Amino acid sequence: MYEKDDPRSSLATATAPRPDAGEAIAAAQYFDLRELAASDGATPEARTAVVRAQNVVLAHTDARTGDELDNGTLDGELAVVVTGASPAFTVHTGHGETRVEEPGLVVVPPGASRISVHGDGPLVRLVEAGEPAWRERAHNAEAYAEDHPRVAPLKRWPEPAGGDAVRCYPLARVPEDPARFGRIFRTRSFMVNFLPEMDGPRDPGKLSPHTHDDFEQLSLAVQGQYVHHIRTPWLSDSTAWRDDEHVRLGSPSLAVIPPPTVHTSEAADPGVNQLIDIFSPPRTDFSEKPGWVLNADDYPMP
Repeated sequence: MYEKDDPRSSLATATAPRPDAGEAIAAAQYFDLRELAASDGATPEARTAVVRAQNVVLAHTDARTGDELDNGTLDGELAVVVTGASPAFTVHTGHGETRVEEPGLVVVPPGASRISVHGDGPLVRLVEAGEPAWRERAHNAEAYAEDHPRVAPLKRWPEPAGGDAVRCYPLARVPEDPARFGRIFRTRSFMVNFLPEMDGPRDPGKLSPHTHDDFEQLSLAVQGQYVHHIRTPWLSDSTAWRDDEHVRLGSPSLAVIPPPTVHTSEAADPGVNQLIDIFSPPRTDFSEKPGWVLNADDYPMP
């Protein structure tokens, strides 16, 4: 379903066992992240919107100079998604202090950590949904009172080469390449794909509807507007059929897209549009493409 010149067109079909076709298909979820937090809140917690998918919790903070973001003591890694609008910040862990001033991905090892903020702007943190303190804060926690049977559970990938450390992956070190789909980084539990900025609306004649067998896609809009087109396949129970959805969201916003819906996202703003796609666990199909995962030497495949 991809254009033949789209680098994804050569991806193989997923080889993981497909869940029972009789299981219900979850509904897509859409969040205007500014509506879930108080932009004028006195504390960073008040300015943080927390939502989740089955395996990952996303916290979007409208950060301010002087904020101290307490990540708690985590059993797994934490990832910080740093955009062009994000402020500089310092990560404090038992390994020391790491200052970050460039867009990209920052991976924080398990254990206690906090972030000191040195400017104003958005910071996005990813933690595993198994972390109770974060899971219970999620605005949509009730949607995952029970696991969705069509989503494969998270099994952490191998430990990083060289052991625990704060790792920074600046986008500036990796030029965009049309032969590669975005700029992709992975951790033991997450995969983050920084898609290119798009000037103006997407050509409606060149969309790329596709499906995933057993994983959710989180599409984080950080600039512009997007229309998320979702089609839910018909199962034998017609009372569970859903109409096609065409949901327009500005930024910052998040769409959680369940398997095996047919989906594509259409940039719609006349200015700059940008999406960041997030997956948990990391995608095997992307990981098997030579050169696509930019930090593969640090984070080996199973």
